[in-house]
Amino acid sequence: MPGGREPARAVPPHRSFGEEGARLSYGAYLRLPQVLAQQVPHSSAPDELLFITVHQVYELWFKLLLHELEAARDAMVGGELWRASHLLSRVHAVERVLVEQVDVLETMTPQDFMEFRAVLAPASGFQSVQFRELEFLSGAKDPAYLDRLRGASDAETTRLRRRLSEPTLWDAYLTALSQRGLSVSDDEIMESLLTVARDRGSHDDLWRLAEDLLTHDETAALWRMRHVQMVERQIGTKSGTGGSSGAPYLRGRALLHYFPLLWEMRSWL
Repeated sequence: MPGGREPARAVPPHRSFGEEGARLSYGAYLRLPQVLAQQVPHSSAPDELLFITVHQVYELWFKLLLHELEAARDAMVGGELWRASHLLSRVHAVERVLVEQVDVLETMTPQDFMEFRAVLAPASGFQSVQFRELEFLSGAKDPAYLDRLRGASDAETTRLRRRLSEPTLWDAYLTALSQRGLSVSDDEIMESLLTVARDRGSHDDLWRLAEDLLTHDETAALWRMRHVQMVERQIGTKSGTGGSSGAPYLRGRALLHYFPLLWEMRSWL
């Protein structure tokens, strides 16, 4: 402005945040001091920090997967099949990261692991409540797991019981089929699945959603198989720190299918 000072520029309301508002920092938003204080080794072994970090990251991914799978389930029930497919595509991307993350853990040699393995007992991946929630939500409900679980808090046990009683992804898909006028009775469900597969012109959204569910099933199985291979590479046939049979137990779980009818349907096409 000639002969005077430039007037102060008003900051639009939608811009008065972050750096301009000086209200929140990156570290505060992510609570980084609290997060980074949680990696506390129980030994002087150099690779224990790696082991703790990788498993904590797994639990963070599990938390996100539960969030996205719940939303996908609810979208199916609500008739928003496009949204369910979108959310499941995100689930697939995360699950592929889970598989690749095993590579990081395998940079630790068996000798390195044995330096601190003894301090883990009786802690075990078998006790991951969030992982069991993922299995229950996906359709692989196992009430007996609660009797075998040790060390869970009351809140964690309550969460698992809730997962056992609430609808699964498969229940939600059956709801989507019924909303399209297709039968979901035990003796007619296979015919309904075949109708969806054979009439893509009328039911392509249901077909693509079934494929998305199958990809979730497949990538979860790939992670379980990759995990058991990693365990065999690290400890061979030793028993697990939590008292399980170790690799043999995990190898049996690798055969688990969340949606067996979607796999069986292929034989009828």
